[in-house]
Amino acid sequence: MSILRPAKADEALGFASAQAELEAFLAKHPQVQFIDCVFIDLCGRVRGKRYPRSEIDKVFKSGLQIPYSLYLLDARGEMANPLGRGFGDGDPDGTAWPVPGTLTPVGWAQRPHAQVLMTLGDEKGQPYLGEPRHLLKRIADRFRDLDLTPVVAGELEFFLVDRERTTAGAPQPPLLGDAGVRDDAASTYGIEDLENYREFLTAVAEATTTQRIPATVASAECAVGQFEINLRHEADAVRAADHTVFLRQVVKNVARAQDMDATFMAKPYLNSPGSGLHVHVSLAHKSGRNVFDDASVKGGEMLRNAIAGVQAVMAEGMALFAPNPNSYRRFVDNSFVPRNRRWGYNNRSTSIRVPAGANEARRFEHRVAGADANPYLVIAAVLAGVHHGIVNRLDPGPPFEGNAAAFVDETLPLNIDAALLALENSAILREYLGRAYVDLYCATKRTELRRYREAITAREYQWYL
Repeated sequence: MSILRPAKADEALGFASAQAELEAFLAKHPQVQFIDCVFIDLCGRVRGKRYPRSEIDKVFKSGLQIPYSLYLLDARGEMANPLGRGFGDGDPDGTAWPVPGTLTPVGWAQRPHAQVLMTLGDEKGQPYLGEPRHLLKRIADRFRDLDLTPVVAGELEFFLVDRERTTAGAPQPPLLGDAGVRDDAASTYGIEDLENYREFLTAVAEATTTQRIPATVASAECAVGQFEINLRHEADAVRAADHTVFLRQVVKNVARAQDMDATFMAKPYLNSPGSGLHVHVSLAHKSGRNVFDDASVKGGEMLRNAIAGVQAVMAEGMALFAPNPNSYRRFVDNSFVPRNRRWGYNNRSTSIRVPAGANEARRFEHRVAGADANPYLVIAAVLAGVHHGIVNRLDPGPPFEGNAAAFVDETLPLNIDAALLALENSAILREYLGRAYVDLYCATKRTELRRYREAITAREYQWYL
């Protein structure tokens, strides 16, 4: 059904309910002055247009014209023109529509405003193939034929840093308190660290509540100024990815409001741990039963099948889990960042961990992706592996005990060039994500890499001038 023809769009995708939602929202929030219509691009960045209150009804009634190339920008937001899409085809527009249920106030803004997530249709009125959210939805929908629903949650790590950089342009920890003493103490799970950043964490909690983002536990991580925030498990993989993206947005904007920066860069400090995006997955049968639970700590056969499928796509998906050169700096010794396909029970050194806990909550945790990755693409690749493993009844081999991170699997691509080649030549992910999207992703990232490598670094001058 077309999403370009409003009558059918209302029927097929719920845009009539979105319009009613807007009317109720504006009545409830008379102080809101403008609304951002936002899109999530290939790199997981929030982009869009800002509409004054008086103009927003046009978007809900007639849609919003925006170029397809918005979804194919590089990490700096520059047009990459992958396979001639952008400069090469005249940069055409598609029609975007609000996603029902995503209109919320924004809790971190100085002036009252709101935002709504948009979804883009192509020239035939079908979901645009370049939108990561559509890719994830298509993969999640494949579980319906198995009478299963993926239940997903993300955990995001990040650093708070001073807005002032070092003379070399590197980040440095924030200043603490009125004395202006720079934070220099790392204490894993340190309550004092949480107390030092109480105002920030409180503001994040308030903002996520305002935006209906189901954030739960916050903890101090292993490095100075590093934190992790968990999201609640959701029986809607697409909304779980939405909330992961918007949690990053909240953290960045709250930090800025408190004269700090927040970074989800995978490895901002060479000698400190990096930041990951850990994804927890279970599967609910239509009866409501968690099919990974067999009333034992080991979980059922379908859990093993799912883990084996995730193993099968790990090499193919590295360019999604680790999308830029810095991403691969996480993969070092004794950092709880896996460099192989091993899995285990209650073992953080493995790529795929089955956490301890209640049997009915049996799940696995995918620990490979960096915090810099696009959550839609990460979850899409993980669920593609789960589906592939279950359908083909794959076996993951025995669980690993001990320090799995000490072993490097030479068949895993642990640099961005090798990872892009693995994705480009993939068999499984190319089928699940679609050949066209894989080609567009790889072409965009290769353009980004070329631009990144055009600069001469300070070390290059120091060593070779």
